[in-house]
Amino acid sequence: MNQDYIKPDNWSIIEEGFDVERVKSSESLFSIGNGAMGQRANFEETYSGETFQGSYIAGIYYPDKTKVGWWKNGYPKYFAKVLNAPNWIGIDVKINEENLDLNTCTEVKNFRRELNMKEGWYNRSFEATLKNGTEIAVNIRRFLSLDLDETGIIKYEITPLNKDAKIVYKPYIDAGVTNEDANWDEKFWEPLEVKKGANEAFVTAQTFKTHFKVTTFMHNTIFANGENVNISPSTIDSTTDKVQFTYGTIIAKGQTSSIQKIGGYTVSLNHENTLAAAEKTIKAAVNLGYDALLQNQIDAWSKIWEMSDITIDGDVKAQQGIRFNIFQLNQTYLGKDSRLNIGPKGFTGEKYGGSTYWDTEAYCIPFYMATKDQQVARNLLTYRFNQLDKAIENAKDNLGFKNGAALYPMVTMNGEECHNEWEITHEEIHRNGAIAFAIYNYYRFTGDYSYIPEKGLEVLIGIARFWHQRASFSKEKNQYVILGVTGPNEYENNINNNFYTNYIAKWCIDYAAEQINKVALEYPADHKRVLEKVKLSANEIQEWKKVADDMYFPISKELGIYLQQDGFLDKDLVPVKDLDRSQRPINQKWSWDRVLRSPYIKQADVLQCFYFFEDHFSKEELERNFDFYESFTVHESSLSPCVHSIQAAHLDKMDMAYTFYLRTSRLDLDDYNKEVEEGCHITSMAGTWMSIVEGFGGMRVKNDQLHFSPKIPKEWKGYSFKINFRNQILKVAVNHNETTFTVDGDQDLTIVVNGKPEIAGKFAQIN
Repeated sequence: MNQDYIKPDNWSIIEEGFDVERVKSSESLFSIGNGAMGQRANFEETYSGETFQGSYIAGIYYPDKTKVGWWKNGYPKYFAKVLNAPNWIGIDVKINEENLDLNTCTEVKNFRRELNMKEGWYNRSFEATLKNGTEIAVNIRRFLSLDLDETGIIKYEITPLNKDAKIVYKPYIDAGVTNEDANWDEKFWEPLEVKKGANEAFVTAQTFKTHFKVTTFMHNTIFANGENVNISPSTIDSTTDKVQFTYGTIIAKGQTSSIQKIGGYTVSLNHENTLAAAEKTIKAAVNLGYDALLQNQIDAWSKIWEMSDITIDGDVKAQQGIRFNIFQLNQTYLGKDSRLNIGPKGFTGEKYGGSTYWDTEAYCIPFYMATKDQQVARNLLTYRFNQLDKAIENAKDNLGFKNGAALYPMVTMNGEECHNEWEITHEEIHRNGAIAFAIYNYYRFTGDYSYIPEKGLEVLIGIARFWHQRASFSKEKNQYVILGVTGPNEYENNINNNFYTNYIAKWCIDYAAEQINKVALEYPADHKRVLEKVKLSANEIQEWKKVADDMYFPISKELGIYLQQDGFLDKDLVPVKDLDRSQRPINQKWSWDRVLRSPYIKQADVLQCFYFFEDHFSKEELERNFDFYESFTVHESSLSPCVHSIQAAHLDKMDMAYTFYLRTSRLDLDDYNKEVEEGCHITSMAGTWMSIVEGFGGMRVKNDQLHFSPKIPKEWKGYSFKINFRNQILKVAVNHNETTFTVDGDQDLTIVVNGKPEIAGKFAQIN
C-alpha cells in the first residue's frame, strides 16, 4: 500500500494532522530551493523526534574517501558527498520556561503544512499544549528568494491561547553539522571565523579538502502584533562554529508575537570575500523588507509558471503530480550557472552523492530546452565539454585506454568519477551514449548547430574513441561485441552484449563520423582546429566505422525481439504479475544474488533504445518488445514509468499509459518505492513532463518541424502545455473534441499533426 496522506490540490502540497511516522517523508516532500541552495522541511524549533536534518548549497561537496571491504584497482578514490550545509533556520523557542518541542507536547492539533507551488513558499501551522499547560497557536512561513538567491526568509508567529506568555526566541546559525550519509563519520566543515552584530551574526567555515568557503548569516527582528519592538538580544552565546541570540518578550493572551529571520549563505564559488558579501546581502534583504521579498517571490514564480505550467482538467491528483514535478525541477536548477547541474535528489536529500548522472542528458535536457531559453540547455552541454579532459583521464587511468578516448563518469561533481560501486563505475558505460545523444537532441530541437563545431565535436570524438577501444572482435560471431557491462537495468551486472549499450555505441560512432564530415564542409576552420588538437586521421575514423558497421546485436528470431543481453532467455521467465506482492520491492526483500538471477528489470533497457531511436524501428517491433519486456519490469527505478508511459501512449495502450503517468508523477507524493524519506527523485521528474508532452501530446521533432499525435486519457477533460521551439512559443490544448495549437506573436509556425502539415494558430484539429 502506498502512502496516501497528501491532500489533493491543484496548486499546493498539503498535509493535515501531526504524525511522527510521517516527519521524515514530509521533510522531503515539502523541501524548498532556489537553484543556488535548498533545504529539507525541517522544523525551525527543537524537535527531539526522528528527523533527517539537511540544508544544501549548489556546487559544494566533499570527497569522502571510498570505503569498501575489498579494494579493486580502478576504484574511484572518493565518493563525492552532497554536503549538509550549516544550519541557518534554527530558532529554539521557550514559552513560560518550557521548550517548544512537538515530540514532547501533551497535545498537537490542527497541524497543517502547505507547500504553495504557485507562489513558492512553505507554511506550517499548529496548535499545541505544552507540558506546563500553556496553549499556543503557531504559524511559520519560509521561502528561499529567487531574486536574492543567497537569501532565505522565515516569519515565525506565536499566539498564546489560554494565558499570557513569556516567549523567548533563541535564533542561531550553526556550522557544527554532520551528514546523514558519510563513509567514515567525519566532520566536513572547519570553522574559521565568527562575527556578531546587534541583530545579525556570521559564521564562516570551509570544507576540509575541497576548501569551499561559506559564510552563513542571520538577521533577526522581533514583532508584537505586527509592530517592530526594536529590541536587541539579551544574551549572545557563541562558540567557534555557532552563534545564538536570546530575545525575551511578554505577550498577552490572544496577541501575536513573531520573529522574522533572514538567513542564508555566501560562497567562495561566487565571492572573494564571503563575509563582506553576506553583509551586503543582509542589507539588500532588510531594505526590501518581508512583504516586498514575498511579493517578488510570487512574481518570480509567476514568470516561471507562465512558460512551464501544464494544466490538467478533471483530475486533481494528476494535476498536483505534474506541478509538483515541475516545481521541484525549477527549485533545483534554473540554468543560470554552467558550473552547476541537476542532482538526482536536488536539495531534498544526500543519497547517491554527486551532482550529475546520465539522467541530465537522457531526461532533463528536453524539459529545459522546451520550457526555457535554449541557453539553459546549452549550459548543460557546456558542463560536459568543460569536463572532457577529466573524462579522458578517467578512461586512461582506470581502463588503460589511450589516444584521447573519453569515459564520462557515472557520478561526478567536478568531472572526476566519484561513484564507488564497481558494477556502476566501470560497467554502466552507456552513460557515454546519453551524453552524445544530448548533443544530437539539442541540435534537433533548437536548430543551433554552432555548439557542435565550437565544443560538441571534441566530445563526440572522445566518446567514439572510447567505443572503438571498448568493443572487441569475436571470431566465433565474426562481429564486434561489448563484454562485461551493466545496462540501464541495474538488476543485471557484468553481462555481455547489452542490446542498448551495443546499439548506442554503434550510433555514437556513426554520428561522430557524420558530424566530422558536416563540420568539414560547413565550418572548415573549426574542423582544422579540432582535428589538429585531437590528432584525428581519416584512417582512425575508418577503424571506428569497422566496429560500428559490424556490431553484434542479440536477438530472438522466434519471439521477434531484441534480447536485453546474451542469455536473457535462459532465465526463469516468470512475469511480474505472477510475483507475490509481499516480495516487492525486490531490491528491499531479496538478496542481490537472487535479483541478478531473476528476469526482473529495474527500468527501461531495450525499451530505452526504442525511446531514443524510435524512428529506427517499426511500430510493430516496438509493440513486440514492449509487450515482452514490460511484463518483467518491476519499475523500481524512478526513471522507469515515464518511458513506459510514453511508449504505451504511442501504442494506443492508454489505460497503461495513464497508470504509468500517475506512477511517475506521484512517485514521491505517494511513495511508490517506499524511500521518499531519503529525498525526492528530482531528475526523473523531467520524465513526468515528457510523459505528457511526448506521451499524450505525441510531440516529436522530425526534419526541423514539430510533429504531434495528440491523445487524451479518459480520466481527463483536457490538458495543455507550452513549448519554446526555436524561439517561438506554441501552446497546445487538448480535449476530447479537439486539439488547438496557438503561437505567440505574428509569425506562422508550420507543424505536422497526425501526419498532416498545418499552420499553428489558424486551426483546431478535430480529435
